[in-house]
Amino acid sequence: MLWEPVGDGRVHCNLCAHRCLISEGARGICAVRLNQDGKLHTHVYGRLSARSVDPIEKKPLYHFLPGAESLSIATVGCNFHCAHCQNYHMSQYPREHRGAVMGEQVTPDRVVRQAKAAGAAAIAYTYTEPTIFFEMAYDTAVLAHKEGIRNVFVSNGYMTREAAETIIPYLDAINIDLKTFSEETYRRQCGGSLQPVLDTIERMVAVGVWVEVTTLVIPGTNDSRQEIAWMAEFLRGVSPDIPWHLARFVPAYELHDRPPTPVGTLREARSVGLEAGLRYVYVGNVPGEGEHTVCPECGAVLVRRNGFQVEELRLADGHCADCEAPIAGVWDAVPAL
Repeated sequence: MLWEPVGDGRVHCNLCAHRCLISEGARGICAVRLNQDGKLHTHVYGRLSARSVDPIEKKPLYHFLPGAESLSIATVGCNFHCAHCQNYHMSQYPREHRGAVMGEQVTPDRVVRQAKAAGAAAIAYTYTEPTIFFEMAYDTAVLAHKEGIRNVFVSNGYMTREAAETIIPYLDAINIDLKTFSEETYRRQCGGSLQPVLDTIERMVAVGVWVEVTTLVIPGTNDSRQEIAWMAEFLRGVSPDIPWHLARFVPAYELHDRPPTPVGTLREARSVGLEAGLRYVYVGNVPGEGEHTVCPECGAVLVRRNGFQVEELRLADGHCADCEAPIAGVWDAVPAL
């Protein structure tokens, strides 16, 4: 999907914001899309490297069907090569194995049937970047939509307008990584750039897809008060109702030259987000820290969490059970606890 020939056997991929110009016999940056005889082919369709039932909170999505479960799927490959990737064994597999792919052969229909059998309220396209297995995600999402199952992307946000507009009719929620507010850091540590990510956040909010944002706070990279404030101000400008997850970094993949994020840094970052006017700011990867949903009007705890488990829900038709203030999110089909 989303490619065009440009002559001399070359093709232009219009799926992600790299917009790779690919010569015959070559691959795109994702390493899973190959130009064969002047036509662009995906090598990961139906080749799932991961498939499991997870709490929706693990995505993380805190304002989208809390307490529900999602069937999570992924293939190998990614259009970024983040130095701190926690799923590098999947995301970087084709790049590190000369374009080889691995995974179980699974059809979209089988994915949807498994989701129904598991009682999952949603299918999450996650673990690696769903844009690079777009055809599989799209076909699955169309079938899931017909069955009343929600579709969720967990994404780096590096998709084109064309890709976004293609999936939006079937996409119910998306968690987008905002890795930094520095163009230089995006290029150096991820192999991408900032503006397409910002564009995707704005586009998804504008069309009504439920959006939450995650930032992995890395010491010495994006943890300064100034950079946290820049990100918070941008998100506040798009919508103060965007939930922002500030996650703790732990050394992974190629980034082992710094310690885990101090909890105090995460607390300060959360304060900066709230001071900027964001209503819902969370701390991630630190059990017991900043994980409850609190009414921004009266301060009542409305969703009490313990890690990825929801222990208490105090929402009445999307409103605070105490003061009746509206709480932004998608609360229908929330299971009784």
